[in-house]
Amino acid sequence: MPVSEKRMDKIKYLLLIISFILIPLGSRPQDQPARPQAKRMIYLKHADDLRIMRNKETGKDWQRLIGSVELHHNEIIMRCDSAHLFPDKNQVTAFNKIHIEQGDTLDIYGDHLEYDGGTSIAVLTGRVELVDKETHLFTDAVTYDVKNEIASYDTKGRITNGDNELTSFVGIYYVNQTLFHFKDSVKIVNPEYVMTADTMDYNTETETAFFFGPSEMKGDSIYLYCERGWYDTKLKQTRIWRNALIDNKQQIITGDSLFYNDSTGYGEAFRNTMIADTNNNILVKGNYAWYYKQPERFLVTDSAMFIQVNRTDSLFLHADTISAITVADSTPGGYRLMRAHYGCRIFSDDLQAKCDSLSYSFQDSVIRLYVNPVIWSEEHQLTSDSMSIFTRNRQADRMELYNSAFVVSQVDTLRFNQLKGRTLTGHFRENKLYRINIEGNGESIYYLVDGDEIVGRNTTRCAKIEIFVEDGKIKEIYEYQSPEGVIDPPSATPGGNPRLPGFNWFDAIRPKKVSDIFHTPTP
Repeated sequence: MPVSEKRMDKIKYLLLIISFILIPLGSRPQDQPARPQAKRMIYLKHADDLRIMRNKETGKDWQRLIGSVELHHNEIIMRCDSAHLFPDKNQVTAFNKIHIEQGDTLDIYGDHLEYDGGTSIAVLTGRVELVDKETHLFTDAVTYDVKNEIASYDTKGRITNGDNELTSFVGIYYVNQTLFHFKDSVKIVNPEYVMTADTMDYNTETETAFFFGPSEMKGDSIYLYCERGWYDTKLKQTRIWRNALIDNKQQIITGDSLFYNDSTGYGEAFRNTMIADTNNNILVKGNYAWYYKQPERFLVTDSAMFIQVNRTDSLFLHADTISAITVADSTPGGYRLMRAHYGCRIFSDDLQAKCDSLSYSFQDSVIRLYVNPVIWSEEHQLTSDSMSIFTRNRQADRMELYNSAFVVSQVDTLRFNQLKGRTLTGHFRENKLYRINIEGNGESIYYLVDGDEIVGRNTTRCAKIEIFVEDGKIKEIYEYQSPEGVIDPPSATPGGNPRLPGFNWFDAIRPKKVSDIFHTPTP
């Protein structure tokens, strides 16, 4: 039966469609663009009720989800009471009891969520809590970058981690690095201290804070200030620099860089260091120091200097090494013993000294000088094998010279008054030498002066000599116990300008100002 023309047309059309379907994919022209890959979409895992809604303005459908909603996108799970899912935008708006899970440790809670599947950015508001292991962040709003695992807030946040509570107005949490970056009114509250800073990084794994800008820490046993540093809250140790200061309630320590372990009470200071004892008006400076809080002790070296602060006449001491220890005895807390070693030099307005080493006992307020000591008091130079200076109210009260005591004062360029004996005791009034007592094998050479003219020379031997000094000059001399002596005019005296055995004149190495204690010229 012949096929109608109309039917043949239908058959031809059908065959044409089939032919297109059967064309192999590889037969497409090379210049035909590939179809773009679809974005990974947010998909619905569960909802008690789902309703398809249409936006009248755009004509796009969206889904209204109610009851036990669970949504998935890449590696995160989102749960809530209800949500609006916009498939065309790959976005979701969620309400009430928001819970975002990422991995095994990170959970974020809130009251409202805006999530963009294209950018993987979640914005949570309301009562927001982020939980990562032992770290909890509380804030009113947080933005979370799922892809990069970064959470941030700028509405003030509070973080709890172990015993630490941290607050700031601005914060960024790098989840992969377990690192918080805080700005603006940063504060750490710990049962033992409070720390504030302009900017701070805090590692939640190590519980270590890194602070920048003016920062301080206040505790029962310590105060700290710096403009850069770190503090390990677990180990209770810190390293700080830039105007660094530590006050451990017994010492105030400053330096370019400071280290302190509050658990052990041990610290170190580097460059431009200073340890201040405000109770005893003492400063110790240098370029390196270590110190312990209990029992209190320290050592300072590298340009070390000790300063006994006094309103009228402070005392300055330089040595290679200056140290102090607390010595236990029957008194509460014991007493402090300070030592200085190698090249000791002392300067004050009324008294100067040099020796190889010395000690200062706070128990009896005595400075003891060893190995070739020399003391200068006004015009007098005093030497012996060893010496002790007894102080009262931070001023010299008396001195004792042991073995080969020798006193010299210059009359003119050629002549010197000289006194020597086995031991010597010098007495001070208002930090000035006014009386000298020499005991044992006393010898003296004393020039008699009338105005500016030398009129005679007194040479004496006796067991005991007493000298009174006024305005730095010898005013009176008394000889006791079988004195032997003679007074001669200088012109008639044979031998010119005699010297007693053991005479030395060390004026060339006398410190004449504070800076001289750091220089030791050859005599």
